[in-house]
Amino acid sequence: MAATKTTGKGVPNLCRGMAVLEYLATHNRSATITELAERLDYPTASVFRITAALEDMGYLSRDPATKAYALTNQFLLLGQPQGRDRGLVEAALPAMRAVRKKTGETTQLCCLVDRDVVILEQLLATHPFKYSVDLGARCPVYSCAPGKAMVAFMPDDAREELIGRLRFKKFTENTITTREAFRRELDEIRACGYAIDRAEGLEGIRCIAAPIRDRHGLPVGSITIAGPSARIREADDTRIGKIVAEACAKAEQNYNA
Repeated sequence: MAATKTTGKGVPNLCRGMAVLEYLATHNRSATITELAERLDYPTASVFRITAALEDMGYLSRDPATKAYALTNQFLLLGQPQGRDRGLVEAALPAMRAVRKKTGETTQLCCLVDRDVVILEQLLATHPFKYSVDLGARCPVYSCAPGKAMVAFMPDDAREELIGRLRFKKFTENTITTREAFRRELDEIRACGYAIDRAEGLEGIRCIAAPIRDRHGLPVGSITIAGPSARIREADDTRIGKIVAEACAKAEQNYNA
């Protein structure tokens, strides 16, 4: 039995693609190709092509174990206003400039896209040697400070669902590689309000981040600094953590105004 009321003229594949997205969003769950075909009353071959295309575009992710598809947060990137409306980047830029001025380090704005962190904006360090990445670059949530900061403040059920889908890969000697260790780290982050990347994604690079939340308390982004371990020292973690957390609080005020 069909589970959607999406209709259209002359673009059946578009309508079917929207129906798949609507089903996954409405039911807040993941589903296999077979399940989607049965629920939506579509041919399996059609659902296969549609889900493959949506996965390629980043709107769906597929669990390698269960083969089930789930929505990503790619739609957040589409939601950044391009006109005069206030978006996340615009709301965060003044706070990002303040963080860079106080720390001298590369300051980035990130968001979550499924199990990855995506770089939305970047202000380069004032030092001659500076850390930088391409806008749109991704990294796993468990191996970077902004990812950990955002996941830590997700609702309990959403956080556990995400943790259950993680596939840990060891990038450095400090990378978190188990769900238990990740949960302990998230508990510590919720207690202090900021997250630390202790060269967990790249050797010699440390990051400190805090979440930006919407008016409902849900994380929509994160401001982070990133730079060499020689400059972002463990002894300065608390001081810098407070700077970043205060900046995120100001960005929240702008974003939710």
